[in-house]
Amino acid sequence: MHSKTLRTPLTILALTWALGAFAQNTQSVFIEDLTWTELQAQIQAGKRIVIIPIGGTEQSGPYIALGKHNARVKALSEKIALTLGNALVAPVIAYVPEGTISPPTAHMKFPGTITVPETVFQKTLESAARSFKLHGFRDIVFLGDHGGYQASLKTVADQLNRDWFGTPAKAYAALEYYRVTQTEYVRSLKARGYRDEEIGNHAGLADTSLMLAIDPRLVRKEKLHGELHFEKGDGIDGDPRRATAELGQIGVDAIVAQTVDAIRKAVAQHESASRKTK
Repeated sequence: MHSKTLRTPLTILALTWALGAFAQNTQSVFIEDLTWTELQAQIQAGKRIVIIPIGGTEQSGPYIALGKHNARVKALSEKIALTLGNALVAPVIAYVPEGTISPPTAHMKFPGTITVPETVFQKTLESAARSFKLHGFRDIVFLGDHGGYQASLKTVADQLNRDWFGTPAKAYAALEYYRVTQTEYVRSLKARGYRDEEIGNHAGLADTSLMLAIDPRLVRKEKLHGELHFEKGDGIDGDPRRATAELGQIGVDAIVAQTVDAIRKAVAQHESASRKTK
C-alpha cells in the first residue's frame, strides 16, 4: 500500500515533466529542437518560412569569444522568427569564407578563425535551401551576420530563383539584417555622442555592445577596461571600452524590426506575383 502511494505521485510527476518537455520542444522555432514529425506538422500548419542563419567563426579581439557571429545570428533569428509568427530557424552555418590559409590573410592570422572556400560556402547554402524546399518550405531566407559574404548570399538566392522559376518556392537574401548595423545603428550611436573611431567596424563599441545585449557571457568584461594594444594588432577596429548592453539593445531592436519588415514585404510580393501567374 505504501509503495503504491509513493509510485502514484512519482508517475504523475514524470508524466507532467514529459508533457512539459514535449510542449517546450514543439513550441521552439529551432528546427534542431524538433523531431521530423513535429516539424512536418508545423509546416502543414503554415510554418512555410525557414530562416537559414549564417554566422562565422573568427577572432573579435581579446575580449569577445570566437563564436560571436554564431551566437548573435542564432539569437536574432529566433527573435525574428517569433515576430514573424510563421517561420522556423535552421541550424547556424558556422563555417564561412574568412580569407586564405596559405598565406594566412584577414582574420586567418588569428588562432581559432576557420575558413572555407567561397565555392564550398555557396554550395552549402544552396544545398541547405534545396533541402528545405524539398520538405515543404516555400520561403527560404538567408540571414548573414558577417559582412564578408553578403554578396554570396545574393548570388545563391538569385541562382536558386532562376532554377525555381514557376514553382511556389522563393529564396531571399535578407541583406537588411546586416545593413542596419552599418547604417541606422551607427547613426543612433552617433546621435548619442559616440564617435566613428569608437563605434568601429570590428570588435569596437557597436560590435561589443551588441554582444553584451545578446550574450554577455561571450564578452570578457574584465579585459574591456584593461590595457588594449590597438597598435599591436589585437584584431580591433574601434574602441569598445564604453560599450554597454543598453547600447546594444538599440541595435537588436533595429535589426529585428527592419529584417522582419523586409521579409514580410518580400514574401508578400512573392505571393502577389504567384497569384498573378495562376
